[in-house]
Amino acid sequence: MTTDRLDAFEENRTRMFSLAYRMLGEAAEAEDVVQDAYLRWAASGPVDVPAAWLTRVVTNLCLNRLTSARARRERYVGPWLPEPVFTEGGRLGPLETAEQREAVSLGMLVLLERLTPAERAVFVLREAFGYPHAEIAEVLETGEARVRQLYRRARQHVAEERRRFTAEPGRHEEIVRRFLAAAAAGDVAELERLLAKDVTAWGDGGGVVSAGRRPVHGADKVARLVAGLLRHPLAPRMAFGIEHVNGEPAVVTRLEGALFAVVCLDVTEEGRVAAVRSVVNPAKLAFAEGQAEGRGGQGEGQV
Repeated sequence: MTTDRLDAFEENRTRMFSLAYRMLGEAAEAEDVVQDAYLRWAASGPVDVPAAWLTRVVTNLCLNRLTSARARRERYVGPWLPEPVFTEGGRLGPLETAEQREAVSLGMLVLLERLTPAERAVFVLREAFGYPHAEIAEVLETGEARVRQLYRRARQHVAEERRRFTAEPGRHEEIVRRFLAAAAAGDVAELERLLAKDVTAWGDGGGVVSAGRRPVHGADKVARLVAGLLRHPLAPRMAFGIEHVNGEPAVVTRLEGALFAVVCLDVTEEGRVAAVRSVVNPAKLAFAEGQAEGRGGQGEGQV
């Protein structure tokens, strides 16, 4: 492979990973897709527009993987959550606007699981990357009318469950800090004040690490659950901090330096926590742990 072709691929690497991750919700799988795309790129002939060619390849590789991924998730023990990704280093591309941050949040990725593979591809290409319908039709090798229909259905499915989390970044981080402080103090009353009445908490342990196998609903129950987690026998050996995960501040827990849990909060514009998503399955944290090692270990805000 010539240097120019290699450079063209590397210029698109972050974008390809961002696309694959949004399609699959699994960082390790997204990395595999990028590697497969590289092999196809290396074996291909001249390409007029590398970005368009690679987008088509990555999208179709993801579509092929989504069917088997859904089968695996149906057999998953307990709630399934996406793999968290540290985003301060730009791993998922630009996250400068509220829309860009929401598009990659764990909450949105969970909603995308409700779409068919084709609906998800159209929704991601349109919402996250701004592709016009005609170009999406070229990527999927289908008609523009079908793309419009798929996009309309995808928006309807997402809108049925979607709550707009429009808290400003500074406000969001303030709520996360208050949540962490209240949890560390075991202050159930303060936690209840921070939680929306209809809040839901999910824990993804994958049957490997102890975590609730069913969602917990209601401010009182979730507050007691969160306060109880800080009484875990390993808690004295843990460090708790706040880092940016999937475009938003999240609670990050490390056990003697190793990543142990990532807790992401959906915060409404009223400053209430509407959802708590905790990822503790070590397999789900492997990618983020590799990111942390590459950054030199722990992030800021440790307590």
